[in-house]
Amino acid sequence: MEKAFPKVTLVGAGPGDPELITLKGVLALNRADVVLYDALIDPTLLQHAPEQALKVFVGKRNGSRMNPQQDTNELCVYYAKKYGHVVRLKGGDPFVFGRGAEEIDYIHRFGIQTEVVPGISSSVAVPASMGIPVTKRGVSESFWVITGTTSSGQLSADVKLAAQSTATVVILMGTGKLQEITAIYQRLGLGNMPIALIQSGTTQEAKVAAGIMDNIICKVAEQEISSPAVIVIGEVVLESPRLMECYQEVVLSRRYA
Repeated sequence: MEKAFPKVTLVGAGPGDPELITLKGVLALNRADVVLYDALIDPTLLQHAPEQALKVFVGKRNGSRMNPQQDTNELCVYYAKKYGHVVRLKGGDPFVFGRGAEEIDYIHRFGIQTEVVPGISSSVAVPASMGIPVTKRGVSESFWVITGTTSSGQLSADVKLAAQSTATVVILMGTGKLQEITAIYQRLGLGNMPIALIQSGTTQEAKVAAGIMDNIICKVAEQEISSPAVIVIGEVVLESPRLMECYQEVVLSRRYA
């Protein structure tokens, strides 16, 4: 048998909807000998890989110790050397809180060729799916994308900096830190700041809780929002036609203030 040529392609699968993977991502899957896929991947995406290709689950969710990152790194190398082309299928974009850079660094140590196929990041796609633009002329000139939970398990200190700006703030992996996040804004006198949490955005299971800093915790409990959810903070949340009903009271109170 001809010796397999080892290669690893990191493919961003997009924010959840299987139709939001890029054409280049699909073509990479078409040529896969092995697919290592994460927990948030829609299983229908695996149908783009050849029937005989190995499909290996390496996902972890909500801080689970299952499938630690080092094991995944080693599997990329092992399968590439043994079978040839490995597609590492990751949710969103591999380089936006996806630890894709860490995987590439490890694989390069073994002289294995790598390629990165960017994916549509949930940081912009999930708000858009609910009609929320992360930027809009006259409303928001920029946006921050921040991790809600750092490697030490703490809320990123950047949230405090972002809260002092006029930028839209998008927080990933921050649902469990919601109380800390609202407290930061309330201490700045921004209890009336619009905020939305979108769970399983772009999928058929999507749910949203929308409100202001002073009531969002109650709204999240009412809607039974849990991880994975994207948090969007800023005046742009009021621009969503889908959420207009949630904010009628806020808009009226500002108009007549």
